[in-house]
Amino acid sequence: MTALRGRHRCESEPETLELACLLARELAPGDWVLLKGPLGAGKTVFVRGLARALGLDEDRVHSPTFTLVTEYGHPARLAHVDLYRIENPAELDELGLDELAENGAILAVEWGERLPAGAAPRAWRVTIDVEESGARIITIGSAGAGRADQSIW
Repeated sequence: MTALRGRHRCESEPETLELACLLARELAPGDWVLLKGPLGAGKTVFVRGLARALGLDEDRVHSPTFTLVTEYGHPARLAHVDLYRIENPAELDELGLDELAENGAILAVEWGERLPAGAAPRAWRVTIDVEESGARIITIGSAGAGRADQSIW
């Protein structure tokens, strides 16, 4: 687990997918993966890697910008959430994210920095920065199992 924490340079989409696969092997049911990065940084690509490692069809993974939450697997093993369009924290209650986590889904949340502090008790933080060359610098951090992450970032 500690080897994944820190900064990783990904020169290509396949490298980003592989890094996400490595993180997925560390996840437990009910864990949250909070993704932060600019538009086009590769947040959805990272979620496709999580899906691949969880044995789900990565080709079905798309950005849930308009649906807000897309569930993969039955029952849901992965819930892909996009908070880009959320303006009011009260809207989060309507999404049922806590219920998904309680039922064992792993939640991958794009724009995770929009969650209120403490909302994701077992959260991995993934920040994706894009270099001028197009390479991604992906920083992975964890709040630790069972502890509320009061700072989120």
